[in-house]
Amino acid sequence: MSIRWKLFASYLVVIAVGAIILIVTILSIAPMSFEQHMGNMRGMANQNSSMSGRMMNDLEADVNESFNRAMTNALIFATIAATSAAGIVSAYVSYRITAPIRATVQASQRIASGQYDERLIGETSDELGQLTQSFNQMATALEEIETTREEIETTRQRLVADISHELKTPLASIQGYMEGLEDGVIAPTNETFQQVHRETKRLQRLVHDLQELSRVEGGQMTLQLSSHDIIALIQSTCDWIRPQFVDKQVQLVLDLPEKTIEVDVDYDRLRQVLLNLLGNALQYTPTGGSVTIHCEFSALAVLIQIQDTGAGLSEQDKERIFERFYRVDKSRSRLSGGSGIGLTIARHIIQAHRGELWADSAGINQGSTFFIRLPRHTNI
Repeated sequence: MSIRWKLFASYLVVIAVGAIILIVTILSIAPMSFEQHMGNMRGMANQNSSMSGRMMNDLEADVNESFNRAMTNALIFATIAATSAAGIVSAYVSYRITAPIRATVQASQRIASGQYDERLIGETSDELGQLTQSFNQMATALEEIETTREEIETTRQRLVADISHELKTPLASIQGYMEGLEDGVIAPTNETFQQVHRETKRLQRLVHDLQELSRVEGGQMTLQLSSHDIIALIQSTCDWIRPQFVDKQVQLVLDLPEKTIEVDVDYDRLRQVLLNLLGNALQYTPTGGSVTIHCEFSALAVLIQIQDTGAGLSEQDKERIFERFYRVDKSRSRLSGGSGIGLTIARHIIQAHRGELWADSAGINQGSTFFIRLPRHTNI
């Protein structure tokens, strides 16, 4: 039985109980009251009239019969009117109650079939309105889950495709050399073996970077935080990579304050980030250019800027360069053996320090600047 009919039945039960109580009450009290009233009338009639007793009895019988008939008719009409009113009220109330429920059932069926954008319109603030609001919240959560699942699947497919693409080039090169050596087309010289060795190391770097990326994205990276002089750390990193700048004839300029700035960092991880950024700046800066490291600080944070005079970035590149395998210049990056995920790892490391890493540029061929903001005291 539907809710509508249950509500209607409940109204009928209420009417029936009320009618029974009304009938019993009337049949119990009305005759006694009427008999008492008629007795008073008889006493008055005996005193003031010469009407015979038989005529008085006949008159009483007629009055009783008329009274009972009138009461019966009134009860019948009252019951019909009450039942009709109950039907109308029940239909209206049941519609107001069941309409949102039916809409919720239909909407839930559509959501079950995959239409996660389904929503209900709430018109009241009562329990039914709360039901509608809860349903919409559930639908929104399901839609977000489905969207996230689709994004994860898209990311997974893109990641598999990117990894396959990255592995294909060195593997194809190694395979080509091996087949050439087997067929005697390529001479087994030291240069040939060195080329194969370089491609093998390139594969090793890619595998290492992928393992590193998996750890940092999975939250499995543990920072060994301790207080370090950030200026000394930058100088040490620059001294280590400076020979590469000299070889390419790119100037490395340090614009650092002459004082100690203590920061709570993981020394090796931050050095890894700086080496990555300096290496990228060197890679994309032509001979005769320059890379400048500037550092400024406040009581709460330290800001490191690595500015180059190289290829620059487009508006699209500014954020996408932190995506896995994204390259501003794919061909140049491949020649240098980069995996395309160094900046992705670097951003995760800085974020693990509760810091920020971002890039800016005036445009293509106008150089670029990478910013690292680190809190002076990191609570992790």
